[in-house]
Amino acid sequence: MEHTDLGPLRVSRVGLGCNNFGGRLDLAATRRVVEAALDAGVNLLDTADIYGNRGGSERLLGELLQGRRDRVVLATKFGGEMGDGAVGGAPAYVVQAAEASLRRLQTDHIDLLYHHFPDDATPIADTVGAVSELVAAGKVRAIGVSNVTADGLAEAAATAEIAAVQNEYSLLAREAERDLLPACLELGVGFVPYFPLASGFLTGKYRPGQAAEGSRLGTVEEGASVTRRASASFATIERLQRFAEAQGHSLLELAIAGLASRPGVASVIAGATKPDQVRANAAAGDWQLTAGQLAELDAIG
Repeated sequence: MEHTDLGPLRVSRVGLGCNNFGGRLDLAATRRVVEAALDAGVNLLDTADIYGNRGGSERLLGELLQGRRDRVVLATKFGGEMGDGAVGGAPAYVVQAAEASLRRLQTDHIDLLYHHFPDDATPIADTVGAVSELVAAGKVRAIGVSNVTADGLAEAAATAEIAAVQNEYSLLAREAERDLLPACLELGVGFVPYFPLASGFLTGKYRPGQAAEGSRLGTVEEGASVTRRASASFATIERLQRFAEAQGHSLLELAIAGLASRPGVASVIAGATKPDQVRANAAAGDWQLTAGQLAELDAIG
């Protein structure tokens, strides 16, 4: 697995999304997924305080990483509703949320701490300023922001050193390419896409009107409410499938490698519920598209 720089961190080209831990996956199933990720060379584990029914993902990771904490780059997020009425990016809450995550993760530092959602009540400069104090205290190594606009990123970067931006980005949801990805390149901030598989539509398992067995989305029509666009994008998916096959790869491999090969993208976060999914996602990161292939891909989108 190739590794890249993300601020002061060195991360795998494909990261593991941990949103299923503590919810859909219990401790034993989570262990199998995490161990498959480590065996495949994935070192970036991406969680959040709200994942796993509020704290469950962090608690399971805290237990499973005992004795091997140094093998991973651990990213988590704060700012979502935790059920205690406290939410957002107010400086006092930043400290409270970080301390709670540290306890659940059973660690003395968080490698990458993201502000999960924009907070209209608190300037982003105040939020990242509070996180920078945690960096100075040695409790956080790097600062990230998530679900932001290019303007929001610029405001954050004017206040503190921002290592990473995590926003939705896939070959079916390419809005980030307009403003945010260019802003990341200009500011030297690593872009970390989430939902690269568009809730499964870029794995090839969905067909119009057909239910995907075992999927939480049910029929494609129901799944469209989750992905917002995918059910109307089957023509695009078919073109992507043909392009991938012409290169000797699968649609899933294109979905991940097509993002990971983009200048400015540091790591692609892909969730998994089974070890074989982890291995497939990690293997996809081995494909580095050429400039010519990226241009062909842009023409498809």
